[in-house]
Amino acid sequence: MKLYITPNSPYARMARMFVIEKKFEPRVEIILAQTRTANSPYYAINPSGRVPYLVRDDGVGLEESALICAYLDQLDGRPILERLSLEGQRLEAFARSMVDGLSVWNRELARPVNERSPTIIRHEIERARRMADLWEREIGHEAMRGSLNMAQLTLGCTLGLEARNPEFDWRTGHPKLVEWFKRFAARPSFAATAPAVS
Repeated sequence: MKLYITPNSPYARMARMFVIEKKFEPRVEIILAQTRTANSPYYAINPSGRVPYLVRDDGVGLEESALICAYLDQLDGRPILERLSLEGQRLEAFARSMVDGLSVWNRELARPVNERSPTIIRHEIERARRMADLWEREIGHEAMRGSLNMAQLTLGCTLGLEARNPEFDWRTGHPKLVEWFKRFAARPSFAATAPAVS
């Protein structure tokens, strides 16, 4: 199988972490995709141009972190990913909202200074602040303490974006979230997939 990624994508990081958690490194080739570039050869593989993208052994492609993780989890008949209750899915949706907003913010920061939108950046800073406050209240939920699941993977990779965006200060005033992240970040798969610091 081939997993197309970009090294700094939190979405790709979820899939990369899961490959390691499943010990599937020998079965999954990690390939750097060239995205956001006109006429990239990657677009012939995945027309949306998004990552992660898993090409199965039968040649069929899968997009989206949660779908890729679910597919990989069932391959060997020994699933490790906890299936979430509706309450857990509620938390996963919150984590996805947070990572989506941060991705918009980071894309703005990647633009030349004269092309950045101060309005969008302010909006995403405020969203990130509100979401950190929400997570400080929600982080004690049992879904965030139990076996590995997509809510945990999504939130952990989201908080890890602090390595790329020093203005993303989710730690201040959120001691419970800091403690949760400390435990999550201790996973070898998290260290092995750390984004490049720009």
